[in-house]
Amino acid sequence: MSLLAPHMLAYWILALLAFAANSVLCRLALSSANIDPASFTAIRLLSGAVTLVVILLFRQWRSSKPPLVTISEQSKNRGSWAGALSLFVYAVGFSYAYIELDTGTGALILFASVQFSMIAYGLFKGERLNLVQWCGLAAAFAGLLFLLYPTISTPTLTGALLMLCAGLAWGIYSILGKQSQDALSDTAFNFARSTLLVAILAIAAFSQANFNEYGLILAIASGALASGIGYAIWYSVLPTLSAMSAAVSQLTVPIIAALGGLIVVNEGISLRLVIASVCVLGGVFIVLKYKTRRVESFQHNRQH
Repeated sequence: MSLLAPHMLAYWILALLAFAANSVLCRLALSSANIDPASFTAIRLLSGAVTLVVILLFRQWRSSKPPLVTISEQSKNRGSWAGALSLFVYAVGFSYAYIELDTGTGALILFASVQFSMIAYGLFKGERLNLVQWCGLAAAFAGLLFLLYPTISTPTLTGALLMLCAGLAWGIYSILGKQSQDALSDTAFNFARSTLLVAILAIAAFSQANFNEYGLILAIASGALASGIGYAIWYSVLPTLSAMSAAVSQLTVPIIAALGGLIVVNEGISLRLVIASVCVLGGVFIVLKYKTRRVESFQHNRQH
């Protein structure tokens, strides 16, 4: 990764901590029944939407344009219902999965399924992997299978499947946003659109709604701080990172989340999780690294 200015380095670290914090906050809220998963999802998305819209209004105010008029005009061309739906599915699967999964395990499954979905999309679009990349992908799959292989120490199948679905939904969300010209604005409008789905969820799960003040605070922190402000910080530093640096830096998120679970939620870190993390994160790193090398080599050959 190229050397970042001190303030951008601080933003980069804060963004990665925010991504990991989502897992820690959700697990902390649900592990002690401080809040039910549907309420956590609803409050997280609503608070995230409010925070991101406020950030957009502030950005427009700084640019000396009429904020409310500009936001209204942009809403017709920003984000999409497909993006809002994938965001909603991710958030719901994420919350319900963390009823049963430890923080680090959930983050690893989420990250792996996001990366696998994006690699699969690349293959579908005609990208080709070399032998080393296929070996890396095989190692990543083997690590995930090792984590899920039935023993007493493995996560439950239901929790794992829910988190896999959440990761696939986030992968789709990322693919939809690849052509975005203003990722922060698109994310804000996708969060705003998801509030309609939140209303449907709230009605459907009203009879099971149960939360205390502590659970409410954790859900708001996840939505406003870890999601809203976290995404805003990430998109501010993203232009200064190469594609490789951005992708590889996210390899640290499951590790940070596992450490957060150990410190904040008082969870253990099993040898199984460590081995699986090395295989999954190492395998994905190999795929990303050699993909970048091939792109750089292709561009070099075209120039000469």
